[in-house]
Amino acid sequence: QVQLVESGGGLVQAGGSLRLSCAASGSIFSINMGWFRQAPGKPRELVATITRLDNTNYVDSVKGRFTISRDNAKNTVYLQMNSLKPEDTAVYYCNTPHNWYPWGQGTQVTVSS
Repeated sequence: QVQLVESGGGLVQAGGSLRLSCAASGSIFSINMGWFRQAPGKPRELVATITRLDNTNYVDSVKGRFTISRDNAKNTVYLQMNSLKPEDTAVYYCNTPHNWYPWGQGTQVTVSS
């Protein structure tokens, strides 16, 4: 079964940028993937998806600021986050849009005002 490992989070000031990575232990070449986030006291939400054909989609709150991409040769999915806001503070996870794989540990993103 594919295992997912997220990395790249940290503490950043509002307006800053971070690049998250999600490394899969197996091939994700033909798999649609997504980035989720969960803020304290809130449900986990899907914020960005990328299909096997590299079509992307974003939740309105991150459109124009976040970019999802993938490197199939490295079995890795990325999330470039620019113009970060305090409300982006959350633990970020990757998975398929329908949560086919076990959840990883996530990576904490904290945006200070």
